Amino acid sequence: MANTLSRIYRPKFGLLTDLYQLTMAYGYWKQGLHDREAVFHLFYRKAPFGGSYAIFSGLELALELLENYRFDVDDAQYLGGLRDGNGQPLFSEGFINYLQRLRFTGKVEALPEGHPTFPFEPMLQITAPLLQAQLVETALLNLVNFSTLITTKTARIVAAAQGDPVIEFGLRRAQGIDGGLTASRAAYLGGANGTSNVWAGRFYGIPVKGTHAHSWVMVYGDELAAFRAYAEVLPGNCIFLVDTYDTLQGVRHAIQVGRELREQGYEMNGIRLDSGDLAELSIQARRLLDEAGFPDAAIVASNDLDEYRIAELKKQGARISVWGIGTRLVTAYDQPALGGVYKLAALRNPEGYWQYRLKKSEQLIKSNNPGRLQVRRYRNAEGVLTGSFLYDPQRFGDFGNFYDFTGQGPHPIPPDWRGEDVLTTVMENGARRQPPASLEQLRRRAMAAHRELTTVDWSTFASGLEENLYQRKQELLADL
Repeated sequence: MANTLSRIYRPKFGLLTDLYQLTMAYGYWKQGLHDREAVFHLFYRKAPFGGSYAIFSGLELALELLENYRFDVDDAQYLGGLRDGNGQPLFSEGFINYLQRLRFTGKVEALPEGHPTFPFEPMLQITAPLLQAQLVETALLNLVNFSTLITTKTARIVAAAQGDPVIEFGLRRAQGIDGGLTASRAAYLGGANGTSNVWAGRFYGIPVKGTHAHSWVMVYGDELAAFRAYAEVLPGNCIFLVDTYDTLQGVRHAIQVGRELREQGYEMNGIRLDSGDLAELSIQARRLLDEAGFPDAAIVASNDLDEYRIAELKKQGARISVWGIGTRLVTAYDQPALGGVYKLAALRNPEGYWQYRLKKSEQLIKSNNPGRLQVRRYRNAEGVLTGSFLYDPQRFGDFGNFYDFTGQGPHPIPPDWRGEDVLTTVMENGARRQPPASLEQLRRRAMAAHRELTTVDWSTFASGLEENLYQRKQELLADL
């Protein structure tokens, strides 16, 4: 998966940002603050889809972007043409020349891509010169927010399917070309078995799936003739869409052509239902297929499906064996954005000491957590995930107590819980510590993580701040 972004798009990403990032960077540069070392956290405050967690996704894309962060000559010319309210150049020539020499030289600590992430925990911790860390905010949020949202949605759908294959085919309903491509990658990472998106198959190696649409049948006018024609052209790829006219008659036509395929040494792969009462139609279709000697023929269902509809169909006894999910997956239909944020947490002063920073809010839960932090996950004696806490490894206490994010506490950490730190350094001095992971590796990790999450008792799951970190946050808030 190396160099995916530069193969798909342009090789330079400096302008993938909001203007105010550039105006702040210009201000830092003019004020001599640009090289002050800073720490930023990328996190979200509320888990998506009414759940308790998200599945972190988009890290490999983010690291690739940082490795290739540049402003080229065309970028410089564009920036040089921007004007302020008085018609004067917005940026000086010296600053634009500085940007052309700029490279990302920072450090990135991150959760492993595919791991669960909980509210307020840094998915990424960026330590870099202030100007650099500020400029990459928008691009990092763009890459991580949407990917994490779609991977999480897919994991929920895959769980509802209870082991049945899930195919993503939402490209036609996605928000533009990139929305479709990113969604296909994120969905595969989240457990989908394939995609209809050939663009994603080409660039990410995702298995591509698909047969024909209603238009194929309508071109021939006669359904049986249409199925026969398709079987003649692609005898090894026959899943017949049976609901163009009369669904059960369509199943019978598929069976007839399936028998003809068998005589030629091929096997019909299955049928697809795209409308009507999917539960009842799948039950009747399964009976017809079994009675005709096609017990292994798949019944693929589509039509505005998601985890809720799949659960409902399962409850109704549907005999669907493959789920085709489009619109409600690639658009995260019930929650269109994750809401991840990127906040300054510390700034090194001229004497070399860290000064902690936070945003004050009337609601404690909306004040960010200051400092260079680590995330520690806890499991009980049986190995079940029981808690996740933030702490400052530079000011580590005995880690005996914690406060939740609303300020309730202190609560003791049970003595039989065992902790593990999960933020690792993935980039140092602007260079990766490890080669890029393959999408298959990330997918296996994500699916294993999601299986583990099914064992968690969310009513007792604990999260919050280690006691020393909580007390320091309170002191900082009192001083503001």
